[in-house]
Amino acid sequence: MIFKTLFQAAALTLAATMALGVTAETTPSQKTKPKTQVAAKAPIKHKVVFQVSDAEPAKWNLALNNAKNVQQELGADKVEIEIVAYGPGIAMLKADALSANRVSEAAQAGVKMVACENTITVQKLTKADMNKDISYAPAGVVELMQRQSEGWAYIRP
Repeated sequence: MIFKTLFQAAALTLAATMALGVTAETTPSQKTKPKTQVAAKAPIKHKVVFQVSDAEPAKWNLALNNAKNVQQELGADKVEIEIVAYGPGIAMLKADALSANRVSEAAQAGVKMVACENTITVQKLTKADMNKDISYAPAGVVELMQRQSEGWAYIRP
């Protein structure tokens, strides 16, 4: 009976100690150490890809306006933007396009302008025919697919 009472007393003492968060291993130096702060998470960097596959200058301008508006709203340093042109939309990225100056301005502002190499080949164009400020992807549609699988927002103006 005494053994049972001692066991219960020990169990109660252990439970009370655990409830108070005190352990036998705690030393005064451990109690006074400052807690390590967790670093704040970096702000989310938004990512958006625009598709341009129409031979319509109004749609080209809309895509460029959308990209500029996104940069203004979110901050150019807080967003990655790509405009992918393929099919008839490849004309937007030609050196002599009506949109050539705006394409260069967008590229210099951090918008990645991407031309589909498949379309360039089919249309018998060369890189010399294209705006000097653009980059290339082997297949525009695959570029769009890859960006979407990476979590990029997809817009088709």
